[in-house]
Amino acid sequence: MTTPIENEHATKGRLIARNTLMLYVRMLFLMLVSLYTSRVVLGALGEEDYGIYNVIGGVVAMFTVISGALSSAVTRFITFGLARGDREELGRIYSTAVTVQLVIAAAVVLLAEPSGLWFISNKMTIDSSRIPAARMVLHFSVFSFAVNLMSVPQMASITAHERMGAYAGIGIFDGLCRLAVAFLIMASPSDRLVSYAALMAVATLLVRSAYWLWCRMHLPECRYRFIYDRKLMREMASFAGWNFIGVTSGVLRDHGGNILVNIFSGPAVNAARGVAVQLNGAVQGFVSNFMTAVNPQITKSYACGDREYMFALMRRSSRMSFYLLLVLALPVIFNAEYILGLWLKDVPGHSSMFVRLFLVFALSESLSSPLITGMLATGRIRNYQIVVGGLQLLNLPVSYIFLKAGCMPEVTVIVAIVLSQVCLFARLVMLGGMTGFPVGRYVRDVWLNVIIVAFAACVIPALLNGRLGVGFWGFVLSSAVCFLCACVSVLWAGCSGDERRWILNVVRKGGRA
Repeated sequence: MTTPIENEHATKGRLIARNTLMLYVRMLFLMLVSLYTSRVVLGALGEEDYGIYNVIGGVVAMFTVISGALSSAVTRFITFGLARGDREELGRIYSTAVTVQLVIAAAVVLLAEPSGLWFISNKMTIDSSRIPAARMVLHFSVFSFAVNLMSVPQMASITAHERMGAYAGIGIFDGLCRLAVAFLIMASPSDRLVSYAALMAVATLLVRSAYWLWCRMHLPECRYRFIYDRKLMREMASFAGWNFIGVTSGVLRDHGGNILVNIFSGPAVNAARGVAVQLNGAVQGFVSNFMTAVNPQITKSYACGDREYMFALMRRSSRMSFYLLLVLALPVIFNAEYILGLWLKDVPGHSSMFVRLFLVFALSESLSSPLITGMLATGRIRNYQIVVGGLQLLNLPVSYIFLKAGCMPEVTVIVAIVLSQVCLFARLVMLGGMTGFPVGRYVRDVWLNVIIVAFAACVIPALLNGRLGVGFWGFVLSSAVCFLCACVSVLWAGCSGDERRWILNVVRKGGRA
């Protein structure tokens, strides 16, 4: 007979499964829309105008390092307030978060506008006749970014309440808006580049208004009123400030590595790296959705003092994140050349190796995601961000040393994989000291377990590699073998008896838990 606590934990597990399924539907729809609209927009704008839009969007996107730090802070405080069940406190947190976001959005506009205009006039390689259009694109892009920034409290509230049906529904509305924009610019009688930027700004405003309206109708605490809570603002700013170190180190690791590759190997290898990043992002999106569903429960468990459930959920979600990614990544790792050939007309050199290494890096990082959420839940992140952020910053100098010594450009990703594992153990040690997290049990039940599972999954595909024929049917057979080996390895070497029985029971019932 199960206890009330066991029943509660089982209910939470079903909620995670249902929310993950909703987020997968959202992601698949947005992925299909993105693939289609990018082709339509490229055809409507042409290569030059499409390039201008992406370059200017990249300049504005540099400010995402600010929004990334703030998003984590707002999400953590709202989730924490919700777990405590104090509606008055939750309303105060929401209003304070909106005030902070408004101030930051105004600051970003004041910084991005002059710096963007200077970049267009002095650094951007562009035909002089397109400069006025580029400036209009900048204005609309900055507006869109500011609107997105101000909607962070609403999105954080939806995530904290675990209302992923609303999150998925509005995401699908977002995709439909982008699809409409793609068709409208094809019929635009005016400058299509400016029309596209303006329509994207309108679409952004509509989607963010949908988030605001849904929160106002369904979440009582989402009523903004100006509150000057100095203590709360200071706590939120301190959290965001220290989190800024971690976000910045991650951005420098990814984009700094790209710059180093450009310096030592040229733009052709940058193209290969970019292709690998895109493909990796598509695969990794499945794990990101899973963690979006899990993260609120980790934070709420800490806030409620349910450490045992929190620790168990962190261990289980670390394993499941790795397993989900392994099942999807293994067919890509063993068939990278063929997949790239199907996707691209001309495949840049180094692409296949970059793809494989980035997927290994993603597998390594998937173990850390629940640990990061657990650390952020404590609110005491200064030492954590200094240590882990400092370790991540080593990616640039270490990669530079290897490239200077004549190593292949792929070494930048190898360095990132090694330092990712170093950061994983640093997180474990710090969590153990701060929360009593059982480090030894994690190493035994998670770290060693996923190594055994990954090794077992790779044995048969490695032995059969190149022996299943070439072409489409060879790819299908190889992918099927990789998928089956990964599933069997996860089921029999990665899962406990109870987990295995539950999965098999779900399969027998046709997907009903």
